[in-house]
Amino acid sequence: MVNISSNIETREKEIWKILESVTDPEIPVLTIVDLGIVRNVKINEEEVEVSITPTYTACPAMDMIAVNIRLALLENGYTIIKITTVLSPVWTTDWISETGKEKLKRYGIAPPLSSLDKDGQTTVIQCPQCRSDNVHLISQFGSTACKALYQCDDCKEPFDYFKCH
Repeated sequence: MVNISSNIETREKEIWKILESVTDPEIPVLTIVDLGIVRNVKINEEEVEVSITPTYTACPAMDMIAVNIRLALLENGYTIIKITTVLSPVWTTDWISETGKEKLKRYGIAPPLSSLDKDGQTTVIQCPQCRSDNVHLISQFGSTACKALYQCDDCKEPFDYFKCH
């Protein structure tokens, strides 16, 4: 007798692994799983449903992300695919994985920080190039709406900061 629920669990794990290869079109070092926008994977008989949440309601990358999810699943033999956009609860930068935050730093983008650290102290944005906290805001909007543009006063390099929300 085949255990149907364990077969579904195995397929869901496989799909999550496939989704770990789909990168964000605006920040190609992050996967959509790192970014935390994949909310759920559900299998209904032969249909695979992937629920995603945009980082911003009007995020222009969501259409491309949906296409890339569909292509990745098709390449792995899944043919009946449903992509569902879930708007509530709204996405938060808290959903970015720690691995994702490290990838952002290595890519030259300061990762989002919560407004208070675990000791209740205000956190400071660090330059991803030299790690200095001697930085200043240039613009509330960087290369995309979800980032702000800063400049390091020590190494003089401009950099994006992934805004908290």
